[in-house]
Amino acid sequence: MTDRTLPTGKTTAAAMRGGARPGGPGFLARYGLWIFAIIVMIAAPQFMTSGFSRSMLSQIGIAIIFALSYNMLLGQGGMLSFGHAVFYGLGGFAAIHVLNEISPDGFPLPLELLPLAGGVGAMVFGVIFGWISTARAGTTFAMISLGIGELVYAGTSMFPDQFGGESGISGNRVTDTSLFFGYGPQVEVYYLIAFWCLISTIVMYLLTRTPLGRMANAVRDNEERVRFVGYDPRIVRFVQYVLASFFAGIAGGLTAINYEIVTAENVSAVTSGSVLLMTFIGGVGNFAGPILGAILVTVLQLSLSSITETWQLYFGLLFVVMVMFAPMGLAGIIMAHQPVWQAGRMGRLVAPYAIGLVTFLIMGLGLVALIEMNYYMSTTYDASIPMELFGQKVSVHETIPWALAIAATIIGGYLFRLAIRGIVRAWDAVVAEIKQGGA
Repeated sequence: MTDRTLPTGKTTAAAMRGGARPGGPGFLARYGLWIFAIIVMIAAPQFMTSGFSRSMLSQIGIAIIFALSYNMLLGQGGMLSFGHAVFYGLGGFAAIHVLNEISPDGFPLPLELLPLAGGVGAMVFGVIFGWISTARAGTTFAMISLGIGELVYAGTSMFPDQFGGESGISGNRVTDTSLFFGYGPQVEVYYLIAFWCLISTIVMYLLTRTPLGRMANAVRDNEERVRFVGYDPRIVRFVQYVLASFFAGIAGGLTAINYEIVTAENVSAVTSGSVLLMTFIGGVGNFAGPILGAILVTVLQLSLSSITETWQLYFGLLFVVMVMFAPMGLAGIIMAHQPVWQAGRMGRLVAPYAIGLVTFLIMGLGLVALIEMNYYMSTTYDASIPMELFGQKVSVHETIPWALAIAATIIGGYLFRLAIRGIVRAWDAVVAEIKQGGA
């Protein structure tokens, strides 16, 4: 029997074993996305040359590691944690203490390896807290994580020698033990962060393909079955918890290098909520989801915080909208369109999506205007002074701005609702065509 007479699946498998050569279609399909990510990481600071842009790129790299480590708990292991910032912050404190001890005559650790000190420090606490937390799952685990988070946050003010009190602990990243750069300019720090971001991302991705990663998914989906096949769910959760704390510590160590200071805020509930927001908006369970969420949330945080003081309210609204209407996150939305794209029918959805976007912008502008004008009236000492809104001077004591904002919100909302119905009809028609074509 020749290869031509073999069943399709066997022929394909044989071709993959013997015919996939570097540089061929199989190679690009498997590694093309990673190669593209590396190129983007290297080229990004060459096009984004301002200090703000390079600082934002550095924060995005740290956020990606932090969000992916949290996804190891929630997305892969089904462990909802409200205190993951504990390991991010403790890793940062461990790294900053090591940084202050680095010297050619003392502790000659290269600065490039300092994030490992943060990872190991966080992993030590991960072993301690993990053995306590992973004894239970579900809501109990979430409450234990919240309690541990508050305990550690309170400890930052009780032990000033270790945590520096309210002022935190600072250091100097410019050392004589660095191997490649002096790490004074931000661009050099960015490349160090990008290197660790890439390495950490690859390792965390490979972990999802290991038996541990598969068993973590199994514990998430059906704990009783895992016991039935002979595995201890607690041990699986514990190992996953410890590894997640290690990578969170890596992110904390990079934060210590980037900012040269670590404070109590790094272990706070606010930081834990931020990483939860990144992971959920990006897509829980999908490996690329936390990456998308980290990029989006970091960019919005830095841009919106410089525009409006109510940026946290918009984040809350975004989170509520994602929970209600897109629980699969950004990655889930993208993956849902993959069959449509492969079938060549994305053009059928362009017009409905465009109409939905326009109507959403109308509604959004009206809603933002109402929020900003209300906030201005409640916080300014003299509301008679015109405020700046969308590049225009607006008086909150006049009727026309309020009337326009209310009209835009109501009319835009009504049109957006109609647009959603049109999108659903177009989507159902395209999916039906794809099913008929496949049949």
